[in-house]
Amino acid sequence: MTPKATTSLLTLAKKYAKLGFNRYRKLHVLGKLFIWLVILFYICMGITIIVLTPARISQFLYDKARALASTRFGWLIICIAIVCVSFPPLIGHTTLMFLCGFAYGLKGFWIGAVGSISGSAFAFLALRFLFSARLRAWSTQNQKWQALESVVRTKGLSLIILIRISPFPPWVYSNSLFASIEAVKLWQFVVATFFIMPKIFLHTFIGSRMAALSDGDQRGHMDTRTKALNAGLVVGGIIITIFTSWTVYNLVQGHIRNMTEFTPQVDELAAEAIEDYDEEAPLLSPTRV
Repeated sequence: MTPKATTSLLTLAKKYAKLGFNRYRKLHVLGKLFIWLVILFYICMGITIIVLTPARISQFLYDKARALASTRFGWLIICIAIVCVSFPPLIGHTTLMFLCGFAYGLKGFWIGAVGSISGSAFAFLALRFLFSARLRAWSTQNQKWQALESVVRTKGLSLIILIRISPFPPWVYSNSLFASIEAVKLWQFVVATFFIMPKIFLHTFIGSRMAALSDGDQRGHMDTRTKALNAGLVVGGIIITIFTSWTVYNLVQGHIRNMTEFTPQVDELAAEAIEDYDEEAPLLSPTRV
């Protein structure tokens, strides 16, 4: 990674750390309590993993995943779960993509693909239908959003695809982002979503390799070289995911900030609208307009 990329990564990390801390300070006491309960949960989960050992836990998860895969409508259960986490503020899309590969192997890609396309389309339609009046009232008062809408309206499908494959905003917020932009049509959003299929395949592949290492029987029949190869594929897949996500994000931001069709001010406001979307979120903010 180049020094420039490292500096950019550190800057983004500091920005989101500061943003997270400021949000925490604004939370009600119950909200802060919930955050600490979540932290306590992860601490307890870490202790549990240490006590029970990763091998026993991974075997348990593998057995449950195989039981789900052998269920007649197990694939439908996962699809419904994917649809549900496509609606904000729920999260877990990437985890479910891993589960598709963990339970079904590479065949799980089709489950993840169908669930992702369906879930994102349902979320797009539902959010736009429920909040269309609120969106119009909000967007007329926000310069960043007006800039983003004008940029998307002018550039069309090509820019929509670029933003869609970018890792920021994440899956669930990306769905609400496009539902918030009136210039984006449903067919454009669905077409753009097809371009994240390579990412879904990669997540499914990582899940399938994790399953092979989690099952004691399969692991027992592997020699050291095969185990190392599977572990390397998992780690390599994760590294590829992180690297490509970061690269795409920088390309998208650079493209938006350097469009010659608009003034530099409009380009900057449009880029900031995407960066700060989860903070401002016109369809998710509790503030009424």
